[in-house]
Amino acid sequence: MAELVYRPVIGAALTMFKALDLKIDLKGSEHIPRTGGAVLVSNHISYMDFIFAGLAARPQKRLVRFMAKDSVFRHKVSGPLMRGMKHIPVDRAQGEQAYAHALDSLRKGEVVGVFPEATISTSFTLKSFKSGAARLAQEAGVPLIPVALWGTQRIWTKGRPRNFKRSHIPVTIRVGEPVEAPKDQFAGAITRRLKDRVQELLEAAQRAYPVRPKDAEDTWWVPAHLGGTAPAPAKAREAEAG
Repeated sequence: MAELVYRPVIGAALTMFKALDLKIDLKGSEHIPRTGGAVLVSNHISYMDFIFAGLAARPQKRLVRFMAKDSVFRHKVSGPLMRGMKHIPVDRAQGEQAYAHALDSLRKGEVVGVFPEATISTSFTLKSFKSGAARLAQEAGVPLIPVALWGTQRIWTKGRPRNFKRSHIPVTIRVGEPVEAPKDQFAGAITRRLKDRVQELLEAAQRAYPVRPKDAEDTWWVPAHLGGTAPAPAKAREAEAG
């Protein structure tokens, strides 16, 4: 079936990135299979992560169907685009419908994108991973593809104004080797292994990132354990709970 919406949206995004002069550093895309189903799993630090995680699959000529909260599909602007790109709405009160939709897509040979932290991490560190991605991969018999993004929080993240200026922001994307999801293993064990792999990729992306904060006021996007002023994970959890 022709992709009447997805490919033009990709073209528009690439045009915007060129206008902003974003410096995208992508490595490891060869780990995404050219054919067949796979669950692409990424960390989540920005409202734009689905665009950049989707770009990771572009060299392999794959389109990623992301699972996203259903409110995005109800928005008058994003809703028609999300539906047109065949992304998967998630109603947390009826999660089984989204799970069944994603499973059907995987069995049809699609790549399904999942953010297992569920919400943006304001500490810019990994939050706990939900096991849904592992269970999907197990039931569909497909691999998990770990992805780490870094720098996207500097464009648009929770609690910060959008930066859509020509700011030359680097964005680092790292894709890792597939994580297998055998049906005879506990989903929790697979999820822990997957999170460890994403953590390794995230640290590699941070080491490769070519920019450091330019002054004391520019440390907000750097995690506390790396010397920045982003909230520590415990503080971020407290803020979310409150």
